[in-house]
Amino acid sequence: MDVHNAFLHGDLHEDVYMKLPPGFHASQPSHVCKLKKSLYGLKQAPRCWFARLSSALINFGFRQSSCDHSFFTFFVHEVQMMVLVYVDDLIICGNNSAAILCFKEYLSKCFHMKDLGHLKYFLGVEVARNSSGIFLCQRKYELDIIQEVGLLGAQPVATPLEQNHQLGLATGRYIDQPDRYRRLVGRLIYLCFTRPELSYCVHTLSQFMQQPREEHWNAAIRIVRYLKGSPGQGILLKSTSDFQLHGWCDSDWAGCPLTRRSTTGWVVFLGHSPISWKTKKQHTVSRSSAEAEYRSMATTCCELKWLRSLLADLGISHKGPMHLHCDSQAALHIAKNPVFHERTKHIEVDCHFIRNEILQGTIQPSYVPTQEQLADILTKALGRHQFQTLLNKLGIRNPHAPP
Repeated sequence: MDVHNAFLHGDLHEDVYMKLPPGFHASQPSHVCKLKKSLYGLKQAPRCWFARLSSALINFGFRQSSCDHSFFTFFVHEVQMMVLVYVDDLIICGNNSAAILCFKEYLSKCFHMKDLGHLKYFLGVEVARNSSGIFLCQRKYELDIIQEVGLLGAQPVATPLEQNHQLGLATGRYIDQPDRYRRLVGRLIYLCFTRPELSYCVHTLSQFMQQPREEHWNAAIRIVRYLKGSPGQGILLKSTSDFQLHGWCDSDWAGCPLTRRSTTGWVVFLGHSPISWKTKKQHTVSRSSAEAEYRSMATTCCELKWLRSLLADLGISHKGPMHLHCDSQAALHIAKNPVFHERTKHIEVDCHFIRNEILQGTIQPSYVPTQEQLADILTKALGRHQFQTLLNKLGIRNPHAPP
């Protein structure tokens, strides 16, 4: 559902004054208007609108999630409803059609609403549903990028980034239109919502926004050529998946040639479907590959705990420990063994909380060979064979491609 003129519904709690609008002839020209409601352009407007909407949802009986404040749940007897809010767009789902209809009528009384029907398109993400599950992709968005760059007739490539690239040490001339590069990389960042295999390359290119060189522009064009060969590729949330969380984490030790900081990459599965992933440069320089992997494990553990809490807000109890797969035996020994004091005393204390999670049975770490590490695709540029192998294991599909 969509709310018309959402920011006009908010109630102001501060004193805000406005000049008299043109065309309004007042008996006291020196007077001004005191606003009672928010207006578009006020810095308070988004917050006021969300406070008003939250109040309306809570009055109906919804509970605001402590893990995601834009997510609301309603559990009364056998009726279950969930609402996800993004500014003035609402996704509503539940197990009772009559209850959903009643809730929509309530919202229409509170605000001027527009019912857009079944969810098919949301914030640039296309949603398709069948007996296999729910498929998410950004096909139209990808084709718009390809057309904007002018590569509709270009030759596709099999991987988004060349293996063993040296983009951090590029010495080519600076490009004449850096704004064009920034716009393209910005659009590619949004595409990572449904294309996890692009996370590492987009992460790499986004480090050169200030002064991009020719090599960086050519690398961005290569990503678009990769999209040309696989438009419409996305994620299938399988209907047969269970509710067990599995995390895969990896790191590229000292991968940045300029700062020698390592890169963390992780992906979390709910059953057989990827639901969360990230590529990020670590904040500090690690002294060993084991330390870099250990920091990656700690970061992934945080995400697993948050997702477990989010499942609890959905009324789903996660049974058993959450599995965390790592390809570093040394990092696993550090996590399971708090005795390596000389090797780990310099590591920040907040990284060591993973030891408590393992002792409490919340996290169950396990070793996985490097060739089978799914998060490897999020930390480095791979060759064609390994890239396609991990892509298939991630569950990335293209329903528009011929079988």
